[in-house]
Parts: sequence; structure tokens; C-alpha cells
Amino acid sequence: MKKVSIFGVVLVLILAGLAYMNQIPLMLALVKIQSTMEYEVGPPRDLPWSEGPAQAASEPGERPPNIILIVADDLGYNDISTFGGGLAGGRVKTPHIDQLAAEGAVFTQSYSGAATCAVSRAMLMTGRYPTRTGFAFTPMPAGMAPIGMRISASMGRGGPSGIYYPQIDEMKPPYEEQGLPAEEVTVAEVLRDRGYQTFHIGKWHLGRTGGMAPHEQGFNQSLLMADGLYLPENDPNVVNARLDFDGLDKFLWAKLGFANSFNSGDEDRFEPGGYLTDYWTDESIKIIKANRNRPFFLYLAHWGVHTPLQATREDYEAVGDIQPHRLRVYAAMVRAIDRSVGRLNAALEAEGLAENTIVVFTSDNGGADYIGLPGVNQPLRGWKMTNFEGGLRV
Repeated sequence: MKKVSIFGVVLVLILAGLAYMNQIPLMLALVKIQSTMEYEVGPPRDLPWSEGPAQAASEPGERPPNIILIVADDLGYNDISTFGGGLAGGRVKTPHIDQLAAEGAVFTQSYSGAATCAVSRAMLMTGRYPTRTGFAFTPMPAGMAPIGMRISASMGRGGPSGIYYPQIDEMKPPYEEQGLPAEEVTVAEVLRDRGYQTFHIGKWHLGRTGGMAPHEQGFNQSLLMADGLYLPENDPNVVNARLDFDGLDKFLWAKLGFANSFNSGDEDRFEPGGYLTDYWTDESIKIIKANRNRPFFLYLAHWGVHTPLQATREDYEAVGDIQPHRLRVYAAMVRAIDRSVGRLNAALEAEGLAENTIVVFTSDNGGADYIGLPGVNQPLRGWKMTNFEGGLRV
């Protein structure tokens, strides 16, 4: 009996040692299991976008202009060839965004409202500082920051500066309750009350419950990014670039799935009909066509070029042999954003709306340092999550 007890103690110690040695993989496996069990995701579906009248009551130039606001995520100053010259020493151009700049107004001293995404988006929607709205920190899923920081520490490197303050996290409400307060007035509410049809597609990050979801904050209809993969990671049409040196990236690959929702906040999830950037552009064009005879406001909030880094194989091949691999994937993602702008402008031309539509293109903040690509904000100093030019100038 004594031998059995000793054997049991030794076995427990061995298992405990193995668990300690593999604590990061085990932790990520648990995150993966929890995320897959959290929501059911249905198949792709056709969306019931509202349609305007078959005949316009007035000519396009005689009614209020349409407005399309396109916001990229974490786009670096040098990612646009009009500004910094383009990625990979200028090899990757953005001709459609460049054309928009050449034919319109270029704001060379444009600054985002904050150096992190959610806060700057709240300011974009309201025109108010975070000290006014009380929404001053970017919400992150439970465990994301501490687990990511722990993984980074286990690899001998710190996490991104300015992302995790335990003393502040203790003061925040649960992740699900964080967002832009429902009583704040958004640009969508103002335009809707003035006769515009208002549409949101893509990222929101300003809350999904308690009246904070986009379809409750002034948008008539909303196609919401409910998860964060551009395509399933094993899709034959996708090329992935995992950042093995970054703890937060490891967390994202374990946590994120492939899902959208329609006018339902976090509920009723379904798979997008393709690579997110292209799929959201497809749906945006449907909105343009369906509402060509009445004023509309479209807020297209792209997820690109935020991590996880995923590009279509077609774009990956098109940008050419760029090294390292993650830069090539990133460049391919920029190419997809540029193509989106070109397709939207072409749709406006085809519907006779180009001269009566205001198209605004911007980023929520500067490029991020944790992707390991030092040239994305050249020639500016700093990154996302810093108040240097590289974090704020867009």
C-alpha cells in the first residue's frame, strides 16, 4: 500500500511538472475550447438590405449627398503610397486610394481621436472626447491582455506597452458591458433623423448589448463583425502569418472564429460569404445599388489590416516575392483594402452617384509595432498605443 501511495505521489508530481512545462499550450487549448463552445455559427446567408424607391423623386445633384465612410484598422502611414511611398520600399502601391486622394482633398495633418481603435472610433461616431463620453479604454475579451502578457513574458519579452494596466482593469465593468454609452448621439442618428438611410458594415467595438449595438445607435441596418478571422485558418484560399514572437497574436489565433451577425449584436451568428474585406465590399455594393434613389450613409469599418494576418492566396501571389513572409501577407491585406476602395468607386460611377457622394477614407490609428514590421509608419516616430505621430497621424 505504501508503494502505491509513493507511486501516486510521484505520478502527480510528474503530471504537475508536465503541466507546468506546457502551461502556455494548455492555456491556449482551453481558450480555443471555450470560444468554440460559446456560440453556434450558422451557414452564410443572403441579407435583406432595405431598398429605396424604383424611381428617384429628384436627380442625384438635387438631393443631399450620399456619404461613405471607410475606416481601415491599424493602417500605417507608409501603407498608402500617396503618403509614405508604399510598403516594401515602394513596391506595393495603392492605386485606388491614390486616385481618391488625387481627385479629392488630402488631409496631410489629419490626426485620429486616439491611438487605440475603440476610443478613436467612438470619437469618430460622436465628435466627442473620451473624457466627455466616459469611454476611454479599448474593451478586450476576458483574459486577452493578462494571458497575452503572460505568454510574452514566458518568451522573454514584454507585451505591447500601454495595453494592460491591472489596476484599471479592476475598475472596468465586464467586457460585455463596455462600450459607447447608449445615450451618446452618433453621426448615424443625426443623419437618420435628417432622412438618410444609415448602414453599418464591419467592425464596431463600441458595445453589443444594453443599447450599444450599431443597429441601436442610429444605423437602420448593421452587418457586424462578430468574430475576428478573415477566413477559417484552414481554408484553401487563405495564407496565414502567425507571429510566434507575440503573445497577443497567439491568443487571437486561439480565441477568434469566423462569424458575422445581422441586426442582432452578439446573437444569431453566421459565416461570412468569403474573405472579410471582399465580402463586406460585396455587401456594400449591394447597399449602393439598392439605395441609389435616396440619400444613404454607409459606414464601412474594415478589419484589415489588424491581426491576425490573413490574406487571400490571390493577393499573396499578386504582391510578389516580398520578405519576410509576414510582410508579404500584410502587403496582400493592404492590396485588398485598396481594391475595396476601387470597387466602391466603380459602383458609384456605374449607378451615376459619383458626383453626389462624399467618400472619406481613413484609419482608426497608426500601424502597430507588435506585428514586427518597422517600416509601416515611416517616416513617423511611434506606433499604435503611443501618442507620437506614428500612433495618431492617419
